[in-house]
Amino acid sequence: MEGLNIYGKDEIMALTSQREGETKLGEKVQVISALDQLKSSPARFVLLGIPEDIGVRANHGIGGTATAWQPALKAILNTQSTSFLTGQELLVLGHFSFPDPAETDIKSLEDAVVQIDEQVYPVIREIVEAGKVPIVIGGGHNNAYPMIKGLSLALQQAVDVLNIDAHADLRPPAGRHSGNGFSYALKNGFLKNYAIFGLHQNYNNTAILDLIAENPNIQAIFFDDLLKNNIPVVEQLQPLLKNLAPEIGLEIDLDCVENLLSSAFTPSGFNINDVRRIILSSGKKIAYMHLCEGAVMLQDGRQSAGTAKAIAYLITDFIKAQK
Repeated sequence: MEGLNIYGKDEIMALTSQREGETKLGEKVQVISALDQLKSSPARFVLLGIPEDIGVRANHGIGGTATAWQPALKAILNTQSTSFLTGQELLVLGHFSFPDPAETDIKSLEDAVVQIDEQVYPVIREIVEAGKVPIVIGGGHNNAYPMIKGLSLALQQAVDVLNIDAHADLRPPAGRHSGNGFSYALKNGFLKNYAIFGLHQNYNNTAILDLIAENPNIQAIFFDDLLKNNIPVVEQLQPLLKNLAPEIGLEIDLDCVENLLSSAFTPSGFNINDVRRIILSSGKKIAYMHLCEGAVMLQDGRQSAGTAKAIAYLITDFIKAQK
């Protein structure tokens, strides 16, 4: 795992602002010095960063998803430690460091994504085999594939996944990038049932729509249809959840959240409270959560400080709902 940087307490405290009379999550979170200590940690949830945008650029997208990890981690660590969430439930493992390939043509970027896959999935597998729940901040949605692969290998079975996303990411499995992680997971037998919530009709091509219609293991609800009524989002999600296993992987592409800076920014989508409600009240046991495609600065110069705090809300909600 040469790309994995494991954090000690010094790295955590450097990002934690201490204040007299208050206790922050950063003062309470757990750390380890080696992966073989995962099992003995009292924390149930393991936070990991994959700050890269190689997969996004390989998919002809705008770079910048590498920028979300550290600001989001800082926002999490500076959340108040209270009876609602003490911080002791969380182990901050660290982050992967993936240098850009020397050549940045599409083929070189795709080859680099394959190398990312090969480093990420064994760590996810080890976390799950230790009885823990991985929480991953990306990075591009290409990392869905090693997330699913790691979970599947740990459980020794194909797994079900819910993806809250404007895009299905079912482009052909030919050259790895952020648009085909689920295609590879299906092709290689790691993904059994795939549910997509909030797809945008405008941004999924005909071949993908045909694939969804023809494959009984892929179910989707379009955001456009959700707009046609005033039924709460959580209620409209229930038909998808009923067809999934009791324990699932949860993917949240932040480009589904309106006005949140991401590689495929949208002015129309779920609001952040919709996504919080889904996390807090889904009723499913979640084997992992992957938040991807968010950014605090994009390659084209756009910036937003709100992304980090939004990620912090989603992660603290998730731990509260699942613990």
